Amino acid sequence: MSSENSAGDDRQVWDVVVVGAGPAGASAAYAAAVAGRRVLLLEKAELPRYKTCGGGIIGPSRDNLPPGFDLPLQDRVRAVTFSLDGRFARTRRSRQMLFGLVNRPEFDQQLVEAAQKAGAELRTGATVLRVEQHGPAVPDRRTVAVFVQTSGPGGEREEETLLARAVVGADGSASRIGAHVGVKLDQVDLGLEAEIPVPETVAEDWQGRVLIDWGPMPGSYGWVFPKGDTLTVGVISARGEGAATKRYLTDFIARLGLAGFEPSLSSGHLTRCRTDDSPLSRGRVVVCGDAAGLLEPWTREGISYALRSGRLAGEWALRIAEAHDAVDARRQALNYAFAIKAGLGVEMAVGRRLHQLFARRPGVLHAALTGVRPAWNAFAKVTRGGTTLGELIRNHPVAARMLAGRE
Repeated sequence: MSSENSAGDDRQVWDVVVVGAGPAGASAAYAAAVAGRRVLLLEKAELPRYKTCGGGIIGPSRDNLPPGFDLPLQDRVRAVTFSLDGRFARTRRSRQMLFGLVNRPEFDQQLVEAAQKAGAELRTGATVLRVEQHGPAVPDRRTVAVFVQTSGPGGEREEETLLARAVVGADGSASRIGAHVGVKLDQVDLGLEAEIPVPETVAEDWQGRVLIDWGPMPGSYGWVFPKGDTLTVGVISARGEGAATKRYLTDFIARLGLAGFEPSLSSGHLTRCRTDDSPLSRGRVVVCGDAAGLLEPWTREGISYALRSGRLAGEWALRIAEAHDAVDARRQALNYAFAIKAGLGVEMAVGRRLHQLFARRPGVLHAALTGVRPAWNAFAKVTRGGTTLGELIRNHPVAARMLAGRE
């Protein structure tokens, strides 16, 4: 374990410090800790904590969980009802489970516990203010200084400087580590969500089925995800359409006959997609998940991107931690970026084209998914994890022509 310190500095040096304990951060911490390294996982909130998220666990998410992970599923989805702004509703069904639904507080907590069991140390209530790779707080070129603020026993704020051989930024879409790296974003959307407790008779109507409604604003859509006695109802649209997005959610809930039930929780969240040329690292610092702007641009699905990029970030952070000079650290960071771009980057490019097509012609997409069996089969196969968007386009020339604007 590379915990040796610089001459004249007796502070502990962590192999990897991970900032943020969501799915990306917990996956990174697990990947680094399971290799036997000294890993510290920092989270500003107290766990468990709520996140605005539908909680859909598609095939790629399930396939990138730690071995033996027991998914806390609230429901198993085998049917999807599609509608076009409340009209032309049609339900498509699958004999196999399409995806599972989880409550994020439980799911995230289990991921963190898996990282802890692998050997990572968790510290909550720790807000990372900034990181530095040069300056008086950094004892040598192999070290990153992480400036952390915590609450003292009397509630007073205390600052501490931690040292690491590598840092993984997984601190969400408003990431301070992402700002340090220089992450650039080109698609920002506003998601609004309500958790609505419903009577047993209503819950039974939704069991095993979700609703996806293509919305009234370009690129918008709404969803209903059943989770036992609660329905997660949400909508998403481009940022800047705040009033219209709120109105869409209100109308959507009323149209579903759910306006008479009091939400137990209402929340909002901005999702951010990276640009193609956005950096994924700077020196010994890498970013993953929402902090890197990694999510699918059409559906804005982020859990699978968080789990996959988090695992890769944790694995490559180990190599960066072991690098003895800046050149080697840079080489490992570039390898991480290549791994992300070759997989998730390709999928994001396809998702971006899908989003553009959907924003222009939602009716075409709706008609395809509800009336063209190969389109539904492709949707089902992607959600189950049998293929990816990238593979789908490579293997289906007609779909590739559509996305290229020659539909």
